[in-house]
Amino acid sequence: MSAGQDRGRATAPALVVFIKECRESLRDRRVLLNALVLGPLFTPLLFLVLIHLIVGRELEKAEQPLPVAVIGADYAPNLVDDLRRQGMAQRPPVADPEAAVRDQSVDFVLRISPDFAQDWNAGRPAQVELIFDSSRQDLRSAIDRLESMLGTTSRRVGSLRLLARGIAPSLLSPVVVAVRDQATPESRGAMLLGMLPYFLMFTALLGGMWLAIDSTAGERERQSLEPLLINPVPRAQILLGKLMATALFSMSSLVLGMLAFMAVGHLLPADEPGLALSIGPRFVLLALPIFAPLVVLIAAAQIWVASFARSFREAQTYLGLAQLVPLVPSILLMAVPMRPQLWMSAIPVFGQQVTILHLLRGEAPQPLGIAIGVVVTLLTAAGVFLLTLRLYKSEQVAIAG
Repeated sequence: MSAGQDRGRATAPALVVFIKECRESLRDRRVLLNALVLGPLFTPLLFLVLIHLIVGRELEKAEQPLPVAVIGADYAPNLVDDLRRQGMAQRPPVADPEAAVRDQSVDFVLRISPDFAQDWNAGRPAQVELIFDSSRQDLRSAIDRLESMLGTTSRRVGSLRLLARGIAPSLLSPVVVAVRDQATPESRGAMLLGMLPYFLMFTALLGGMWLAIDSTAGERERQSLEPLLINPVPRAQILLGKLMATALFSMSSLVLGMLAFMAVGHLLPADEPGLALSIGPRFVLLALPIFAPLVVLIAAAQIWVASFARSFREAQTYLGLAQLVPLVPSILLMAVPMRPQLWMSAIPVFGQQVTILHLLRGEAPQPLGIAIGVVVTLLTAAGVFLLTLRLYKSEQVAIAG
């Protein structure tokens, strides 16, 4: 019985600090605004706007006529007419097509050789030039569309020439490839939702950031941290209470953010056939346990970073830069697509993003990978907690200025 009472007394200081930090934060409008309003609402709305812009732009490009500046249209009127029927909008020729493409006055130019009619009538390959800037990623789909138009015309005319000579066009295709695309609507939607894990992590970061700053650098600046540390209480208990409060606000922001994402899920664009963009209750229930250990790590890391700052503004600068760290895995996964492997689950932040992308693709979660991610993330959080505890045991952590 006495042992239980001793354990209760040992954990009481952490709970007291936890309640103190929560109570003070609930009185701070700045903390409440960022943790419970700005993060949960701003990130889903920003994400929704980005998805609508991306999908709307691609659909608009696919449906509207494709403007192409054509040089030498008189040399191949039949070719130009066929391209028009496929959706090309002919534009007047330009004097210097290379310069016009470089300065982006036109997107791309189709230049037809003066010998086109002669080669065409002789049955020889007739040359056309497609001039464009491959570094402009926004034109990639339009360029592919124009190349597809030219390829369709070339195949059609080639087949007619073979038929005119009594040759079956099928002889040129000894191998017929039957394409069986196994991509599901969810997996296609996951390509667009690839940034969603970062937005969720950003929500958690924003939810706990202000409390982490205020409970460390803020209290040091107000000179209220030193009276707290001189109490006959283990520093680990004080730090644990601050960590629990920061994690609670961070988790609350994440939960509200997920509910907001689920609420705006029906507003995601579904105009394109074969594309499913849905964030439903199943995703939220599976994603929360995956993110929970990461929230603890985020809270510990935020307190650790804020402990180095001497003022509230300095800590705000440090943590503002630290928010870019979770963006690195998102950019890496989009720039260098890689096959998910088990070892990736052992990398905090990166492993959670890979697992969330699995869920977005509609794939079954991997229990072993999730378990590895939980254990490694919690161990990393414990390591950061011990590093921060060393700072808290130093008297300099309470000195302002």
